[in-house]
Amino acid sequence: MRNAVRTAVTVGAAFALFTGLSSSAQAAAGDFSYINVNGDDFTLHNPRNGECFLLVSGASSAVNRTNTKATVFVDHGCEESSETMQPNTSVTFSGTNPHSVMFG
Repeated sequence: MRNAVRTAVTVGAAFALFTGLSSSAQAAAGDFSYINVNGDDFTLHNPRNGECFLLVSGASSAVNRTNTKATVFVDHGCEESSETMQPNTSVTFSGTNPHSVMFG
């Protein structure tokens, strides 16, 4: 009987750990594309929510074709928020170009 209880507790703890980790690593489904200030095209495929992504040389325009919001940031470390893009929207940036983006 003790082994059965131990096994049940171990399985329950493993399940709780697995489901807890999987929800924190969710990805935004879809693509986020941008054109940098040099005219180069870049695309992030199914980017992870909560992770900071660098926008190479800064973005002059972007299209959020993911299923979650994308917040673009002026700095390289996702700290100085510039604008929030809802799913399936696009924007052309004027003034300061964003240098990073985070989803979720």
